[in-house]
Amino acid sequence: MNILSLGIDIAKASFTAAGHGPAGEYQWGLFANSPAGFEQWRAQVQALLEAHPDWAVLVVLEPTGGYELALAGFAAQQGWPVSRPNAKRVHDWAKSQGRRAKTDRLDALTLARYGAAQPRADYKPLPSAYSQLDSLLQRQADLDTMLNQERNRQAALALKPDTAPIVARNLAGLLRALEQAQDEIAAAIQAHLQAQPALQAQVRRLRTVPGVGAQTVLHLLVLLARWDTLTDGTGRAKGLVAYTGLDPQTYTSGSSVHKPARISRMGNRQLRRRLYLAAFGGVRAKSGPLRDFYGRLVGRGKAKKLAVTAAARKILIWAWAVYRTQTDFDRQPHVHSQRQPEPA
Repeated sequence: MNILSLGIDIAKASFTAAGHGPAGEYQWGLFANSPAGFEQWRAQVQALLEAHPDWAVLVVLEPTGGYELALAGFAAQQGWPVSRPNAKRVHDWAKSQGRRAKTDRLDALTLARYGAAQPRADYKPLPSAYSQLDSLLQRQADLDTMLNQERNRQAALALKPDTAPIVARNLAGLLRALEQAQDEIAAAIQAHLQAQPALQAQVRRLRTVPGVGAQTVLHLLVLLARWDTLTDGTGRAKGLVAYTGLDPQTYTSGSSVHKPARISRMGNRQLRRRLYLAAFGGVRAKSGPLRDFYGRLVGRGKAKKLAVTAAARKILIWAWAVYRTQTDFDRQPHVHSQRQPEPA
């Protein structure tokens, strides 16, 4: 198949577009990061496609703090597959090709070339119910971060002599505003779930998975829905583990170099952290499948940290099975009667 790879280097207000196709390379220049700019870019691409009706399109843009999402959604509406590759992978690939210079035009062309060399579509918009939940969860996480920062400043301020009174009042007012905003988002999340019975049912089923609690379940649900959407409902647990960055990476060379296996860490770092904390809590339960799984690993001499990471991976696999089958987690096949070593 002849692929026209469209590389996009995007910023807050604008984006630079380039193309790499069977007939050569194209530089379309700068466009506004707005619906009008999207249409101008689409018209130029469409003119090229009309001259080459046998070409298929792939749009390649790096994640840039959300600035790329509107354009990614626009491209998906045109029926164009979209790839959002990891920036480090693109950078390493460009270095391997001997490319060192960096400008917006070169970055766009590099992305186009990368897409032509590794044509993989890995972005599809989430269904609306999940997309809205995702935005609420992201805002909740942002507010949590800001609240922690301001509370730390308030604690430090209390120890600092001769602080202007207005500083303390200003800080207290900001904390109240952030707490109010946090309450509003929490209420909005509950209202959204109440208006979506299907989401409520999925949340209830996921809560039957060992280790999955209130702090994890909604983030896990969005992850599972994203993987299901990305793979058109054909995704497998092994691929999900790799997508999340929990897949083990073996490092051996010859007969003497054998480094300990580590996870790839290629996915969302915050999601991995939540799964790890869920596993850490789950293996400390008095009994249950997750504790049994952890205990068997430790009993075979595995390091406790490695065993907790494996438990996080197991939670993800179990959750995917529950999501796909739309049934509660069945504990019976995972019950082991033998006594397991005490978790750390």
